[in-house]
Amino acid sequence: MTQRAPIVFVLDDDTSLRNGLKTLFSSVGLNFEFIRSPLQFLQKVRTDVPSCLVLDVRLRGKSGLDLQRELGEKNILTPLIFLTAHGDIPMAVRAMKFGAVEFLTKPFRDQDLLDAIQIALDRDRNRQQRQAEIGVLRARLESLTPREREVLPLVVSGFPNKQIAAQIGTTESTIKVHRSQLVKKFGAESLPELVRMAEKIGIPLFKRKSSR
Repeated sequence: MTQRAPIVFVLDDDTSLRNGLKTLFSSVGLNFEFIRSPLQFLQKVRTDVPSCLVLDVRLRGKSGLDLQRELGEKNILTPLIFLTAHGDIPMAVRAMKFGAVEFLTKPFRDQDLLDAIQIALDRDRNRQQRQAEIGVLRARLESLTPREREVLPLVVSGFPNKQIAAQIGTTESTIKVHRSQLVKKFGAESLPELVRMAEKIGIPLFKRKSSR
């Protein structure tokens, strides 16, 4: 399946900057869209296409930093690149602390912006791939029987079959079957891979008591 082309959203009222960015993005084949307001961005943002938002720190009616905080509260994780003609160090530190990819001062080098956009799009693409993978793993978790779900955290925690069987009240041979089914249903090629898959979806691990 071919992934759709990434998109760069731009939220900035500076007409000359917008014209310059239109020329720059077109020259390198970047898919872009100008946004008039934070509200429009919230209506446009998508989760199925890698994207980033290039925005001015000073927006009409709301600062870019306020929008960054609002996006975080809504769990909208689109990477942000800030542009400003009026920035200062505390502002830049705050933006970067909360996950901004870059904080560029106008006038900026075109290549610096393009480099930041590439980093942002790669970050969003990787995030979406991780989310898709987790979605698949959660679906596989849902396919397990109640007993397999009970056995799973014990298996990935490294408990031997005999101990698991004693703990849940069944036979060691039954646990061997469950272990095999867990690996098969998750599509894992080995137990270590099953452990990594379980960690990704937050399956709790139990500490084994050391024997003396």
